[in-house]
Amino acid sequence: MLPADSRLPWRFSTRGMAPDAREAALRALSERGSLPMEPLPACVVEADITARAYGNVAVLFGVLGGLRQVVSPRVQGFADEVFLGVNVAGHAVIRHRSRELALTDGDGVLFSDAEAGFVSIRTRPSRFLGVRLPRRALAPLVANLDQASMWAIPGESRSLRLLVDYVGLLARGGDSQTPALDHAVSTHILDLLALSVGADRDLAAEAGARGVRAARLQAIKADLSSRLGDPELSVLAVAARQGVTPRYVHKLFESEGSTFSEFVLARRLEFAHRLLTAPRLASRSITSIALDAGFSDLSHFNRAFRRRYGATPTETRAAESIGRLRR
Repeated sequence: MLPADSRLPWRFSTRGMAPDAREAALRALSERGSLPMEPLPACVVEADITARAYGNVAVLFGVLGGLRQVVSPRVQGFADEVFLGVNVAGHAVIRHRSRELALTDGDGVLFSDAEAGFVSIRTRPSRFLGVRLPRRALAPLVANLDQASMWAIPGESRSLRLLVDYVGLLARGGDSQTPALDHAVSTHILDLLALSVGADRDLAAEAGARGVRAARLQAIKADLSSRLGDPELSVLAVAARQGVTPRYVHKLFESEGSTFSEFVLARRLEFAHRLLTAPRLASRSITSIALDAGFSDLSHFNRAFRRRYGATPTETRAAESIGRLRR
């Protein structure tokens, strides 16, 4: 739970620190308002946290253990915010006003009145995800948002699982680079969050279509990117692994003006380009690199590579080698 004026992206880790140094680092962060957490007595402190922003949505994820996270009712900037916390793996205890929740793997909790403050306790390391966004963005989608100040979301929630998977894929992909992409990502996160807590019936179908579609497409892209070297990579295989139909996979790519084949070809060419320009692979043959990138036909690889980069693989490697010598 970061203050409203925290600059993102942001990273903090206690890895490699001595126990005393970990507690001192946490106290320093808490004193300056960057991270309101306290070490727990007789526990080993562990924290490895990354924070990113996508439009008006802030995302916090990582591992926490031996800590108590305290968000005071007096913290400035939370009055117009809502906060989702997900205990991705492990165990956590949440206290809010007179209520206490024990969260196990996958369970989540939404604070629709974050200004009231809450406490999160993790005696042992657990993976977590936090999402903070303006209340005005979620309120139109959830008609009864004022019904409770704390909403428990079970780990069995399909929408919540999709939200966790989606943010996880974004985390592995790094920060987005354009305002348009940030806006799209924040919309998808908002849609999945609204569905997790109960979107208004009239808006649930639209939100579900956007959010679930985005999460599915990200999962499919990650699946494909991890198997680029497989020359038998096919829409049938990825559809079977993802539990959807081939037609649905094609429709997902069509929704963003692309095709399954175009995506696979582009990623394979990008992978081949990285291999060709890597100094440590300068002795590898171009044929070997083409095979590693999933191309079984060297002529097709050469033609596609030249169309994409305006030079042959041999010319690209030579230009990179000359450039290194000049540097």
